[in-house]
Amino acid sequence: MRIALFLSAWLVCLSTVAAPNEPATLDRSTWPEPLISPALFDVASRAEILTFAHALLTSEALDEAALSQRLGLKIINMDAIDTVRQRLWQRLLANYNLAQQSCDQDASFCYYVDGMDSLREQAGKFEIAEDSFYVNWAEPSATFHRHYLDELLRLAALFPQTGSEIALYGEHEFNGEAMNDRLFMLSFDSGPTQLPGTTDWLTDYLRKQSLSATFFVLGNSVQARLNKQSEQQMQALYKGQCVGVQGWEYRSHSYWNDWQDSILRSAVLVKRAIPDSYVPLFRPPYGHRREDSGPFFQSQVLRVALWDIDSQDMASSLSAEQSAQRVLSLMLLWRHGVIAFHDTQNKVRTALPWLMKATAQSGIGWEECAAFGQ
Repeated sequence: MRIALFLSAWLVCLSTVAAPNEPATLDRSTWPEPLISPALFDVASRAEILTFAHALLTSEALDEAALSQRLGLKIINMDAIDTVRQRLWQRLLANYNLAQQSCDQDASFCYYVDGMDSLREQAGKFEIAEDSFYVNWAEPSATFHRHYLDELLRLAALFPQTGSEIALYGEHEFNGEAMNDRLFMLSFDSGPTQLPGTTDWLTDYLRKQSLSATFFVLGNSVQARLNKQSEQQMQALYKGQCVGVQGWEYRSHSYWNDWQDSILRSAVLVKRAIPDSYVPLFRPPYGHRREDSGPFFQSQVLRVALWDIDSQDMASSLSAEQSAQRVLSLMLLWRHGVIAFHDTQNKVRTALPWLMKATAQSGIGWEECAAFGQ
């Protein structure tokens, strides 16, 4: 029976999932102003919000057949798409209202918005004049937001049959949407690297910057390092950081018969080896987890920790700087959230310092990892 169910699910995936498009990124050098003040962060934020809102509004004119073709899918869940669209509009309205609080300092991209109807109206007529100070940014930004929106709608089209970060299955799950304005949290997946590696560089860099992050580790990678170094050395590696689990190996936990054992073995190992840094959080590889997994996580006092800003640093098509520029564009759009990088990717050595430099004077804050999921 299990084999039959697995094959059935696999065939459904084959019939519905097309190869994903390349991840969206935006060359931030097209934006003419550095983010050297909170007010200038807000200007750029308002611009990104309106551009994304325009793309979202335009997408609503497509019928199911046209949207399926655009997303490269044969079958789409329109109910899930509509639910995600409504949530996106609510976030855009809340974020635009927050970004307008500095309009008395700089009125660029400040338009009359007093509710959802007026936001949709402004989004519908939003355009950048050819003689605008921002004209070089306009077309690249419009392309970025259209492609990024397609990423989100594609995830929504497959939900809940295929789990992802696009939505929650229950109260045992969370992402960065509930965070306070201008607050962001760093997270890193699929480590630790073997000695010497990026994980070592990264934890040292974060401590030097007085920053903390949540590292979601793989049980087999932790065990591989413990075969070569002591638990005390592992504890020193993650000193001042938080460590959750991602399972025993980087593998989808949706149709894996041993998914529960994968999580429990990893949690036991990390809790024993790195007790002061361990946090009871699970991040599903690829965002894949079972829709009916809530009772298991609740019984184990574990929470599923998702994200809402994806660096896409595992994509071979993105350079380290392009990955960082994507993150910054999404920080401007969403104004708060959990950022997902991979410490197994050397790109983070370039991407993270670039991001820190680009936002150093922007008025944003970096949340302590201990607050993740609180």
